Amino acid sequence: MLKDRLVDQARAEGFAACRVTRPDAVPELPARLAEFVAEGRHGQMGWMAERMAWRGDPAALWPAARSVVMLAEPYTPAHDPLALLAQRDRGVISSYALNRDYHDLVKKRLKRVGRWLLEQAPGEEIKVFVDTAPVMEKPLAQAAGLGWQGKHTNLLSRELGNWFFLGAIFTTVELEPDSPENEHCGSCTACLDICPTDAFPAPFQLDARRCISYLTIEHAGPVDVALRAKMGNRIYGCDDCLAACPWNKFAVAATELRYAARDDLLAPDLAALAALDDAGFRAKFSGSPIKRIGRNRFVRNVLYAIGNSGDPRFRPVARDLLDDPDPAVADAADWALARL
Repeated sequence: MLKDRLVDQARAEGFAACRVTRPDAVPELPARLAEFVAEGRHGQMGWMAERMAWRGDPAALWPAARSVVMLAEPYTPAHDPLALLAQRDRGVISSYALNRDYHDLVKKRLKRVGRWLLEQAPGEEIKVFVDTAPVMEKPLAQAAGLGWQGKHTNLLSRELGNWFFLGAIFTTVELEPDSPENEHCGSCTACLDICPTDAFPAPFQLDARRCISYLTIEHAGPVDVALRAKMGNRIYGCDDCLAACPWNKFAVAATELRYAARDDLLAPDLAALAALDDAGFRAKFSGSPIKRIGRNRFVRNVLYAIGNSGDPRFRPVARDLLDDPDPAVADAADWALARL
């Protein structure tokens, strides 16, 4: 059976799980997305509103597609992300961004699986997506039975925990769909309780405007003063809700060595990061997902962490950036210096 051989091929390429669904398997998506955008919970992510028709209806993205193959690739960290939060003079970077950019690694693997599928079904077509196109990967993954969206809105699996990337292969090949996964969070609220900024208005709902991952990565300009102290020493992303999930006792180790944390990015020195100019930033984060936010936004985040460190040794660092050409960086330096 083609589908069984496809699953075997996906595993041979390094994916931990592979399931299939239909492009029209989540008919409630348009209404859910429209409500999220109407309430402004997407913040500055204007691309969500601009491409809402495609994002809310996977069948409209490519009408010729008959199947969606959803795949999971683990990046389970070898360290405890929550333990790093106590090192206030050091920065904390989300576990997925501690080495190579997952977009490139997952897409190459997806393309290899896709090429294999086309060899088995001549004349058919595929399109592969990794978090950069208007595709709602998490609802599609739940529809495919890969896992379920937990109360923190991320995908959970009873076999994998929640430390994994998602990839999608849209194809004109007719494949038998898997059964959707049910929710298994029960009465647990660990992910909601640990969030430092109260970014979850209710279980299974996220307000990105209060999420530290959004604030450090997507949000341009100064961050709301009321939220800066809550960001602690998180300088790129936030793993708190993921790390708190009890289902991670079933997490599997990452097989891709290029997800392992670089020594210089695991609890890096804040002073050295604050001193980066544009060229230095680009050189340090070449091949990293961090590179896409640019030096200014990154140094802004570092200065918030410096302000939260309580360490007077950082006063000269903040003072040196008071006249930075970027207004958000200069504002963050002023705030940090006042805090210290």
